[in-house]
Amino acid sequence: MVSEFAIQSHGLTKQYGQAVVVNDLNFQVKAGECYGLLGPNGAGKSTTIHMLTTMTSPTSGEASICGESVTGNPVLIRSLVGLVFQDSALDRTMTVDENLHFAAALYGMKKQQASERIDELLAVFNLEKKRHLKLLALSGGQRRAVDIARGVLHKPQVLFLDEPTIGLDLPNRRAIWRFVEQLRREQGMTVFLTTHYLEEAVACDQVDFIQQGKLKKGGKPTSLIRDLAAFILELDCADSEAVAAQLTPQFGPPLIEDQHLSFRVADADTDFTALQKSLGDLLNAMQWRRPNLNDVYLWSMTHHKVGVQ
Repeated sequence: MVSEFAIQSHGLTKQYGQAVVVNDLNFQVKAGECYGLLGPNGAGKSTTIHMLTTMTSPTSGEASICGESVTGNPVLIRSLVGLVFQDSALDRTMTVDENLHFAAALYGMKKQQASERIDELLAVFNLEKKRHLKLLALSGGQRRAVDIARGVLHKPQVLFLDEPTIGLDLPNRRAIWRFVEQLRREQGMTVFLTTHYLEEAVACDQVDFIQQGKLKKGGKPTSLIRDLAAFILELDCADSEAVAAQLTPQFGPPLIEDQHLSFRVADADTDFTALQKSLGDLLNAMQWRRPNLNDVYLWSMTHHKVGVQ
């Protein structure tokens, strides 16, 4: 029976000595979805991916890919998943063609099948004219595209992308995401993403947040942003304590960083000009803007409620 969920985890935990790196993770990703696991460096994102792709074993708990146990059937799991690491798995002294044929051999693909698939992917990534160049001769974005092509050679059902665009400029990051979206549309792949660039995760069907190995449930990014606030009010203050005391009854407690305060404003009709006048000399600067997923992340990592359960 085909599982409704491409990925499931129950109590997934990884411990190194006394350090609990991933702590009792429970989540589900439906087949065909794009799922984002968001959090700072050291939060446990990569370790989670390593457990789900059989690169390391859980200390306790269980996970499944397409209904198959990660610990019970690791060889099958490796045929079901593709993985693009933070650090490239490619040999820079080999050509694009050589790298991809080598990877195809590791996947056990027949030569004719591999050649057809490589031709198809080089067309998707606009790399046909680069196939005989060594990786050293490619740009960072082109090398990353080859990394993703390598990860999807065997048409995996689930593609894991661990910080896929780290270190790339904005045009290259956008190009990589166009490629991933095309692969999703054409092949129905489920995508599991970790990224530092939270604006990229807005396109996900679902995101969760992880900090110090613990999962905080999120939801659909557009809904999370909508439920957070109508506006984010940002203030640079001469006296942050006085401003916080004056505005907290109206807007709730702020996020505080030195003399910088951020408030969530629920009422879209708030008169910010009148508010600015009422604060007078207590302010050095004031701005208000629409919220984004970075704001959802910042507020979710505090003790304040972010508008969703």
